[in-house]
Amino acid sequence: MNIILMGLPGAGKGTQAARIIEAVKIPHISTGDMFRQAVKDQTALGLEAKSYMDKGQLVPDRVTIGIVRERLGKEDCANGFLLDGFPRTVPQAEALDELLRDLDRELDHVIYIEVDEEELIKRLTGRRICRQCGATYHLVFAPPKQAGVCDRCGGELYQRDDDREETVKNRLQINMEQTQHLLKYYESTGKLKRINGKQPIEQVTDTILSLIRGMEK
Repeated sequence: MNIILMGLPGAGKGTQAARIIEAVKIPHISTGDMFRQAVKDQTALGLEAKSYMDKGQLVPDRVTIGIVRERLGKEDCANGFLLDGFPRTVPQAEALDELLRDLDRELDHVIYIEVDEEELIKRLTGRRICRQCGATYHLVFAPPKQAGVCDRCGGELYQRDDDREETVKNRLQINMEQTQHLLKYYESTGKLKRINGKQPIEQVTDTILSLIRGMEK
């Protein structure tokens, strides 16, 4: 089962990825993890990627695709994989298709966890952090017992700058523009499946697993 999992920030992609790989026993492959492992292993591509990251530059597609190729060729991917964070652009998606053809494999599903902008903003701006002990809360999903006060140590709760609404809206806009091109690409291949991400977490998981297991039967 070869899967790409997509979703905007706040859609719950990380939560669902953990649940999917536990259920279907395939490795969760994220771009960040791949880069870190390649750098740790000191592969030629890993060291080249590090040279760009150390300068704060984007790693070129050629290097990224090479690292993906190395990762998908490992033994634990023999029965499938869950790709998370890659591809991010249509050229990367096209390169992935070519890579999979070379490996005599194909994608089974591209799963997009769909959540509207208003809900994403609510999720992403609700985080509060204790200035003293660093405990994390969420105004909607995990609120403190007393507004603005940490349950653990009584410290003041604050909102990080990157959780403020204006910052969140800008981040979502950039991600939405990039994602729309990818969604159109995968819709044209017939691989894309949209999942309602506003459902409770368990229900989102059940919907995704029903889709995957229906493919397996």
